[in-house]
Amino acid sequence: MGKYFYPRHRLGTLAFIVVLSVYCTKPPAAEGTQEENKPAIRIPGVVINSLTHEPIGRALVFSPDNRFATMTDSEGRFEFTFAPAETDPTKDDKAGSTNSGSTMTTCTGGTCTTYSSPNGIPNRLTTVMARKPGFLDDHSPQPITEGTEVTIALTPEALVIGRVVLPTSEASDTIELELYRRQVQDGRAHWVRTDGASTKSNGEFRFAELSAGSYKLLTRELLDRDPLVFDPRGQLYGYPPVYFPNATDFAAAQTIQLTAGQIFQADISLVRHAYYPVKVAVANAPPGGVNIVVSAQGHRGPGFALGYNERQQVIEGLLPNGNYTLEASGFGANPASGLVNISVKGAAVEGSRVTMVPNGSIGVNVKEEFTSSQEQGGRNFVINGRNQRGPRGYLNVRLEPADDFGQERVLWLRPPAVPGDDSLAVEGVPPGRYWVRVDTSRGFVASITSGSTDLEHHLLVVGQGGSSSSVDITMRDAGAEMDGTIEGAPRASESPAPSVSVARLATDGPFAHVYCVPLPDSSGEYKDIWVAPDGTFNLPEMPPGTYRVLAFDHPQPELEYRNPEAMSAYDAKGQVVRLVAGQKEHLQLQLISTSE
Repeated sequence: MGKYFYPRHRLGTLAFIVVLSVYCTKPPAAEGTQEENKPAIRIPGVVINSLTHEPIGRALVFSPDNRFATMTDSEGRFEFTFAPAETDPTKDDKAGSTNSGSTMTTCTGGTCTTYSSPNGIPNRLTTVMARKPGFLDDHSPQPITEGTEVTIALTPEALVIGRVVLPTSEASDTIELELYRRQVQDGRAHWVRTDGASTKSNGEFRFAELSAGSYKLLTRELLDRDPLVFDPRGQLYGYPPVYFPNATDFAAAQTIQLTAGQIFQADISLVRHAYYPVKVAVANAPPGGVNIVVSAQGHRGPGFALGYNERQQVIEGLLPNGNYTLEASGFGANPASGLVNISVKGAAVEGSRVTMVPNGSIGVNVKEEFTSSQEQGGRNFVINGRNQRGPRGYLNVRLEPADDFGQERVLWLRPPAVPGDDSLAVEGVPPGRYWVRVDTSRGFVASITSGSTDLEHHLLVVGQGGSSSSVDITMRDAGAEMDGTIEGAPRASESPAPSVSVARLATDGPFAHVYCVPLPDSSGEYKDIWVAPDGTFNLPEMPPGTYRVLAFDHPQPELEYRNPEAMSAYDAKGQVVRLVAGQKEHLQLQLISTSE
């Protein structure tokens, strides 16, 4: 099992030079002028650790455009100071031009430095950011206002460190490791490769700058070429992938749950196994190369690999004992796919064969039950060098692979084959399981089916050669209307300075974020509703169905709204509303704090 401990603050020194050119030389203002009596513009602030709330010294504070920067002192404090704008009375008033400029001062502790700046630049300093080694980069600029202290919270990085141990006394510096993170894409979680690392000569490795989340760790295959024992004409040995802590496939690997600032110790021991040659012939291979995916023990996942010899049209490489599935995918103008199962049992594998079959086409039929005569328009395509309008311009359909690793590409509707082609189809579909997604700018999707399968809640299964029933879509525009207000959301009028509201809206988005999530087995369509700065929202056309409506104080990119088990955490939050065609519903939502 992994060991958990937390690091002490690391000492680091960053040297930064902020250079602002002097654009003009201004004579001093006359004694007693109005400009002399204007107070300087001060922007103080502090940078803190988001976990401990302790100040962070020697952090860089800067504007997003990198024109202004300063360092925090030992107490985490910083300050930007601007002199008031001045008017040059020597300019010709008849020309109607004035020469105004200002200076900027950055202060760290008791040391301040003043720079000249061109006309108007201080007024553009509306947000600031901060960074420091050992902390995650700040991607949310903080809005600022004159005389109000800015607080910037940095989150300490998490680390995965460890050592790879070989059964021999000699360590290797060639062991490669991969780290995968669980990420939500379109409401579903997938394992996505986030980083790679190599061991040092002593076997140690380190993954840094990690945010909180779920991870899995594995080693890549390593052929044993120790010159003391390696015999290229004899039995070959290697080290198969190990999925932390000691699993034989990705699905069985331990999920590492990292929290902010945590260091996770992950030591891995490799086991030496005999490796045997594998050679599988490929029939009907399309030109342009073939990609090979190797799955061990019937589970898809990273780790094992084989190559493709295009000249001989064979899959070849080395594998240890075990059962494997080889998936061959060809690309280009005529994509094709093939699959074969092999077993390695103490000897070379030869004589197996995989036949590649052209990928198929899935037809799409659309039934329109619209009550309005809204013009449909059309998508533009280039056909035979000329722009042509495509059918059902308001609609697009895509097939998203349901694979847990998201390795396959998303497939979209093809363009018209010739001018006047009104048919809809998704071409080049390899075997697999897919979620069918529909994007529309008119009305809503009332139903999606393939034969007797409800594709709003179930997968489209495509066999070899793209064998599958067509996809049937019913479109309607007789929906419901929903609006509401959010209790507890700050209103723009409540802000002490209007500029703060504008700056926050420009950098952080609205003050609240509303999500409409259809309940399991209910009709309806997920909606992410824009919220006005005053906390109100409106959606004039909602598909009928039963929804849980949630309002958060920050965006929720990791919301698994397509996962009923994950959404059960919100059973006691938000409001459940059942919408029917023609209904107008008004909601008052309680704001959910992301710190809860």
